[in-house]
Amino acid sequence: MNTLIAISGLGVFCLIAEIFNLRKLLVPVTLIGLLAILGLNVSEYNAPTAYFNHMENLNNMIIVDKFSVAFTSLFIVLTIFLVTLSGDFYKDHPTKISDYIAIKIFLLAGAVAMVSFGNLSMFFLGIEVLSISLYVLAASKRLDVKSNEAGMKYFLMGSFASGIILFGICLIYGAMISFDVVTIKEMSRSAELPIWYTIGIVLLLIGMLFKIAAAPFHFWAPDVYEGSPSITTATMSTLAKVVAMATLFKLLDVLNADIDYKFQIVVVVVSILSMTVGNIMALRQKNVKRMLAFSGISHAGFMLMALLSMSTAASTLLYYTAAYALAGIASFAVIIYVTKDKDNEDIINFNGLGKTNPLLAAILTASLLSMAGIPIFSGFFAKFILFTQTITAGYLVVVIAAVINSIISVGYYFKLILAMYTKEASEEKQAVPFVYHAVAVVAILLNIIMGIYPSLVMNLLN
Repeated sequence: MNTLIAISGLGVFCLIAEIFNLRKLLVPVTLIGLLAILGLNVSEYNAPTAYFNHMENLNNMIIVDKFSVAFTSLFIVLTIFLVTLSGDFYKDHPTKISDYIAIKIFLLAGAVAMVSFGNLSMFFLGIEVLSISLYVLAASKRLDVKSNEAGMKYFLMGSFASGIILFGICLIYGAMISFDVVTIKEMSRSAELPIWYTIGIVLLLIGMLFKIAAAPFHFWAPDVYEGSPSITTATMSTLAKVVAMATLFKLLDVLNADIDYKFQIVVVVVSILSMTVGNIMALRQKNVKRMLAFSGISHAGFMLMALLSMSTAASTLLYYTAAYALAGIASFAVIIYVTKDKDNEDIINFNGLGKTNPLLAAILTASLLSMAGIPIFSGFFAKFILFTQTITAGYLVVVIAAVINSIISVGYYFKLILAMYTKEASEEKQAVPFVYHAVAVVAILLNIIMGIYPSLVMNLLN
């Protein structure tokens, strides 16, 4: 609760900073504030589970436990990287930088609410705060038709998904006469539950599959990722996807949805479909952001595999999402720099990067190899742990499909890697702002450290 209040206060500060013309101090002060909030959040890790119910009408709105603290820490770290990149990305829009950064901070507040909710109404408030922030950021390049199109598509699809989620919540309330997740979890163990409780879970699942862009609810993602400003695409691909996946797990956990065999079959089908559609479509892409959009769809399929073994899913999801998000941040730091003055994000822009800027090329290569699941990066160990647990759960067919798709993914990742090292550069070497090197290097180092010492993350939720 203290973390959520502090984040909201920092967002308000970002807005006030514009009034007092503190633009130059905005990014450094925001980063210091986020680091302080990270420390505040970590300090609550070993505290006993806290149900914020001091007043009768609060009704357990927020629950602070190891799950919420661990994922909130990951969200804050990702936001630190995104805010660091924002300083240079928005330098041509100095009067609007406070708005852009404030929206990212409020987006973080929504993300924290989504993994800390103890009440379905708080969950819905969190998802709307996060979604509305992303709608605005997607369409923030006002004079760009593609950005306008991305914002409109995302708004329409997101609104439909939110409507479906809200209808699901209403049906669950009708069955349980409560929004409180502790009450719902206890009552869901009953032998006889109304049919609309099951329908409510199905609607919640469909709405959240839209949010994580899992097939067949993925069709909005490539156009939105391509049309949005690159820093917004990085936010959607890393922070937003990780938040949605963690929230989906928590929802299914509190609703006891995993006990139904039919639910597990749905997860198997959606997982295999997401991996296959995402990877096959990514092979055909020439635009790097569209390629990573389809890559994200395939990774959503991998993440869904964790839900087949709910008892161990929390720690596995934390490790996989952290590995994926850090690799994504590192790759987008390079992509944003390479394409920031270009009309598009086509692979041709990366030709010869290995000669003109070896460090950025090496970092992009490392992040792509991590996403493909190559040792020594944490992406490999994340998939290894995930495959092991899925086999233990008795779903060997999903692991076979996942291994085949991992091999397919190497094809389009290496298409970009080969362009950097085998093609001739079209431009001469240029000076790279420090922030791009800093974010890319730190993110990929954290990824590698997680790969060498996976227990650092895996043991957090045990």
